[in-house]
Amino acid sequence: MDTVESSAEPICETTDIAIIGAGPVGGALACQLAKLGKQVLLIDQAALPPMEHPDFDGRAYAIAAGSRQLLDQSGLWDNLPYPPCPILDIKVTDGKPGDPASPLSLQFDHRAVGNEPFGWIIEARALRIAINRQLHATPNITLLAPAQGKVSFAEDAATITAAGRRFQARLVIAADGRNSRIRAQVGIPVTRIPYRQSAVVCAIAHEKPHHGVALEHFLPGGPFAQLPMSASETYPNMSAIVFTDQQDIVGRLALLEDARFTLEVARRLGPQLGEIRLIGKRWTYPLSAMHAQRYTATRLALVGDAAHGIHPIAGQGLNLGLRDALAIASLIGQAQDPGAPALLANYQALRRPANLAMLAATDLLDRLFSTNNPLIRLARDLGLAGVNRMPRLKRRFMLTAMGK
Repeated sequence: MDTVESSAEPICETTDIAIIGAGPVGGALACQLAKLGKQVLLIDQAALPPMEHPDFDGRAYAIAAGSRQLLDQSGLWDNLPYPPCPILDIKVTDGKPGDPASPLSLQFDHRAVGNEPFGWIIEARALRIAINRQLHATPNITLLAPAQGKVSFAEDAATITAAGRRFQARLVIAADGRNSRIRAQVGIPVTRIPYRQSAVVCAIAHEKPHHGVALEHFLPGGPFAQLPMSASETYPNMSAIVFTDQQDIVGRLALLEDARFTLEVARRLGPQLGEIRLIGKRWTYPLSAMHAQRYTATRLALVGDAAHGIHPIAGQGLNLGLRDALAIASLIGQAQDPGAPALLANYQALRRPANLAMLAATDLLDRLFSTNNPLIRLARDLGLAGVNRMPRLKRRFMLTAMGK
């Protein structure tokens, strides 16, 4: 007897929200929505094992005080396997590689705005481990990874197929990065700003303690940041390093052996932390800014890098994405229909102006400080010193750095 293969589509399962992309923003958002009692489908093209113990790879995130709220509410903060390091002070200086910093500087002390730190530096692997554990331990999250999701949109719902399964959701959230496939599918235009710079990311062990102080040192090729990290069993004093320079210079730096590269870091950092040593890997990323011209479409919302990307000059990229997630989760938690047009319009009104303002601010800072013009350098040094003597303006800058 001949066997006839069935060509019927798989049974359609229902879920409240589907999230495409399980990076830090998409993963944290899935955990938060699940805490609010929503059924969440989460799809990512990479495998996400529940527990990971990779070697420290040199990457870290700066989490502003206002963005930590999402990690607190979702339960992720208390499950970080490695302790975050508080940022207690921020020092802003100007100079040239190998030269002492200008004496005209700007110092932010967290005690001027309360007892809370400006933010925390957490290892990238720590957040990944916490997210992966919680995704696997939460019953109302359906995790499909590795998988490619295909989405079709209609007025009342979206249909998602992945890993041989079919789902219907009232809302799809695209958290699939700057090159978002879902954003492109629905035809949302993007504005891009090239910078002709690349970022270098690494970590160092150093001789002297950092005392919770972060450094933002402006150099002609781009800003240099030293971010305090918590001690490890091996290294009592550690910091993350993020700096930008022209693409050709960064290309040459990438080819240097560790000892020569460490000397280049020391030229930019200065002597305040004593002898330094490179730990983990070093990473380079070409830089650009981008912004989606709208954040929503029928039954769709964009969050994180799918909606915007900014210069890393102020360390706010991930923080903007976490605040996107916090905003849309708050709206969904109060709504019967998470994909209703009014809710999506409200989300865009809440987040797009704030994100555009931060994009404009970081773009202006990079253009103002990434120059060797002596007149501009003098003007910005005087500006730093002037702000340092204006308590109200300093307070406003500090609150902005905290995400408040």
